[in-house]
Amino acid sequence: MTETNPRVDPPMAADEAATLTAFLDFHRSTLAVKCEGLSDDQLRLRSVPPSGLSLLGLVRHMAEVERYWFQEILLGKQFTAGHYWSEADPDGDFDNVGTADVAADFATWRAEIAAARRAADGLPLDTVGKRLRHGREVTLRWILAHMVEEYARHNGHADLLRESVDGETGE
Repeated sequence: MTETNPRVDPPMAADEAATLTAFLDFHRSTLAVKCEGLSDDQLRLRSVPPSGLSLLGLVRHMAEVERYWFQEILLGKQFTAGHYWSEADPDGDFDNVGTADVAADFATWRAEIAAARRAADGLPLDTVGKRLRHGREVTLRWILAHMVEEYARHNGHADLLRESVDGETGE
């Protein structure tokens, strides 16, 4: 991956939708920054044994998460398998990075982000998703807040992974 993805600080005075969206975009960009400048092999490294986490695995996982929350829960689409997982291989997003096509995986992640943005564009935060999650309704507000949390948690993992690969640290 060679694309530069600069982060934009979220506004300190904006409405709720703009704030949630800006924080989510900030965290999406943070994951991209953590992966910038590394070779395909470095992105595949499982750098914190015994964990199977890798930077590429995090990108693949977040592509699945974007798809799940915005396409399946918000829009009600149904998929029989993920981009990287199946019922027979539920952790394929993390596990199968050894021979993965890094450029294709980053393109999939970026495409899922674009699709998520289109799915949420213009919808009120109180919009209820078309599919239930564990028998309960989920609003777009909750999805956006959850996505911020999901990225923030995994960006913490990405910090550790990146530091173990080449010593780079940062926000």
